Amino acid sequence: MKTVTPTQLRTNIYNLLNEVLKTGIPLEIKKGDKKLRIILVDEVDKLENLIARPEVIQGDPDELAEIDWMDEVNLDIP
Repeated sequence: MKTVTPTQLRTNIYNLLNEVLKTGIPLEIKKGDKKLRIILVDEVDKLENLIARPEVIQGDPDELAEIDWMDEVNLDIP
């Protein structure tokens, strides 16, 4: 969580509010020994910000379920 002073908030309020709206991460304002928080009330879909990377899997993804890992894994634990 990001913490700012009231002066930093006043100087950069629009960017800070947009950051809270985009990320859903609350913003904390510290004034003396007290703290305030600006939070997003609506739920943020974190999956919405994912970048599609179709090139990551080389081949048929259905074949991944059929891989036999027994030759790769050593189950002889001392």
